[in-house]
Amino acid sequence: MLDLHHVHIFASDVSTTVEWWQSNLGAVVSYDGEFGGSRNIFMKVGRGRINVYDQQPRGVSSGAYHHVGIRVEGLAELRDRMAVNGVEFRSDIREFGNWRYLMCTAPDGVLLELFEVDIDEMPSELAEFFNLG
Repeated sequence: MLDLHHVHIFASDVSTTVEWWQSNLGAVVSYDGEFGGSRNIFMKVGRGRINVYDQQPRGVSSGAYHHVGIRVEGLAELRDRMAVNGVEFRSDIREFGNWRYLMCTAPDGVLLELFEVDIDEMPSELAEFFNLG
């Protein structure tokens, strides 16, 4: 078996980071404790997972990654709920036919792409890629 499982991020304020993911994206904490010599919080976000180190981010660069993509249903409604929580977006929802997205920043500068796709209107190879059920 080989399966991309999670993204692991640093948190300068772990409580703020966990609360942000819970209140804005419905994250559920599965584990909060010592793991690999450091406090780690393992959370589920839908079918995906994010792990949070209770450690200061290292350096000022995000390295080679650009953003974390999160597929959603009801993008406009999610945007409205997150805006009530004070989340700021880089732009309004951008639409490209059967694909729409917007970008926001989670704590410690983690850039997120929240996107919604219309599977039924996609070529089969794209539909297969996005439909990981």
